[in-house]
Amino acid sequence: MDKTLVSKSKFLSLVLRHQPESIGLMLDPNGWADVQELVRLANAHGNRITFDDIRIIVSLSEKQRFALDPSGLRIRANQGHSVKVDLELSPLQPPEILYHGTATRFLPSIHQSGLLKGARHHVHLSRDADTANAVGRRHGQPVILTILAEDMWRSGQMFYQSDNGVWLTDHVPVSWIKFPA
Repeated sequence: MDKTLVSKSKFLSLVLRHQPESIGLMLDPNGWADVQELVRLANAHGNRITFDDIRIIVSLSEKQRFALDPSGLRIRANQGHSVKVDLELSPLQPPEILYHGTATRFLPSIHQSGLLKGARHHVHLSRDADTANAVGRRHGQPVILTILAEDMWRSGQMFYQSDNGVWLTDHVPVSWIKFPA
């Protein structure tokens, strides 16, 4: 994706996950926004974006951060919201192991409290260590934590999987985390 589309993708993340009000956009209870309204409001606020830009961003995004509904007229972020939305996800049994990428500077807090969702709705977990490493690298010197997800699930912890394959849960207690040696 070229730099212009990356910038537009970051703008979409901001308004669809965190600050729809920054351009006067209204999300429905499930996080969907009308694409025409999004384009109109974005352009009115100096953020040049077209319907074609949005279709390209949705189709080319490796991480599949966004989804268009079957009609192609509504868009939402697949996960990562700090605004209240219900993504209508059903509980799902996770694989035996999941991974979480973070930065080494966060390890003391994680050793004390586990993985917390913070301002987001869920803790985000990856199916593979490479993806977790890429996430951790965004925050500094990466470290990959192994999560005993199936054991957590068997103990009653709920897991969900977003449309783009990210595994979600409310909290990962320290006892379910394997730290690197």
